[in-house]
Amino acid sequence: MNELRSLRKALRRGPVIALALAVSFASVSPVAAQSLTDRFKGLFGGKSDEPAKPAPAPGQPAADDDFDCPQVTVRAGASTYGVGATGKPAVGNDVRFQASITKMARECTRNGSEITARIGIQGRVIAGPAGAPNTVEVPLRVAVVQGGIGEKVIASKAYRTTVGMSEGGSVPFTFVAEDLSYPVPSAAVADTYIFYVGFDPQALAPEPRARKKK
Repeated sequence: MNELRSLRKALRRGPVIALALAVSFASVSPVAAQSLTDRFKGLFGGKSDEPAKPAPAPGQPAADDDFDCPQVTVRAGASTYGVGATGKPAVGNDVRFQASITKMARECTRNGSEITARIGIQGRVIAGPAGAPNTVEVPLRVAVVQGGIGEKVIASKAYRTTVGMSEGGSVPFTFVAEDLSYPVPSAAVADTYIFYVGFDPQALAPEPRARKKK
């Protein structure tokens, strides 16, 4: 209730303050990362009577039967994504919209010598003072990284999801990356693995054309 009162007061002061305050309410903390083993179905609209874990293929045990599925967190500096008016940075009254990540979840399944991960991301897109378009493309990246001294990227994939904006100017979105695969780590380093999620504007860049053979 206090947050809603603060937001209403901010709206009276001006759109820029309201936008900043709304984004702060949706900020991510490590506690927001949730395990799909017990919360995936509820987080992304599953029914309460659905099993938390999908049944693995015959002869293929779930990955977390042997070791924990890596934790998922937001990569530092990649928790928000803002777009400004044409030719201008996303600052102050020039902000068209800003997206933020609010919750994450993950699930791992062993497929022979590989792990296939499902990474769920929930977030929100808020219209800015410069006015948001009718639809917004949100660029995301999901990666599995071996932590420690000198991080090592094991696998990384870029994704896009389209969000239709409403008159209210604040729209939630949900995205699930289904196809992130990587080799089963050895027991010695499995505990150092971590999933990173975040916004990646480079995911919106057109893919380079393949060179034609002469």
